[in-house]
Amino acid sequence: MSKKPEDGASGGSPAGPGVTTVPLGRELLLIKGERSFLLVGKAGSRFPLCIETPDDEYCLAVDPDDLVAVSMPEGGHLEQARMMLELVRRYHVPLVVLGKDHPGSKRLSMVVSVAPEILLACDIRRGTHPEQHLLCSSAEFSGLSLAGVPGGVTIKSLPLRVVVELLETENSSEDKQQ
Repeated sequence: MSKKPEDGASGGSPAGPGVTTVPLGRELLLIKGERSFLLVGKAGSRFPLCIETPDDEYCLAVDPDDLVAVSMPEGGHLEQARMMLELVRRYHVPLVVLGKDHPGSKRLSMVVSVAPEILLACDIRRGTHPEQHLLCSSAEFSGLSLAGVPGGVTIKSLPLRVVVELLETENSSEDKQQ
């Protein structure tokens, strides 16, 4: 699927006006802007995900319809984002949250969020927010909202001039052997 919305959303969506619902199973959803992109997948299973903060560790219960989103605010290599998404979705790699004044946050090329609903914002410092409903993005995606629903994902406030594509997931060598 590839579409270029004319008005930012498809008004006839069953989810309501200004909301686009995209069918999504094991595929990945790529939302591309002029300079950045967002890669989104369903968690696909129930698992605990640990969040490591400067002061604490806590575990989040992830449900199959929850979303795993990788934001690359300056763009970059799609394969890098795909690997990060699979590290979280398939291998349950913990997420690390940096302190708000950590110098490394300036060098993060991608950030990850795992939640039932995710809101993108450009006015937050990368990698410093343990709240999984909030994800750093470029200005072109700021205000975009995603929600995992049975059989798909709903998108609110889809900006103009973005392309939405479904990408097939690649099977690992372990999957191919079975």
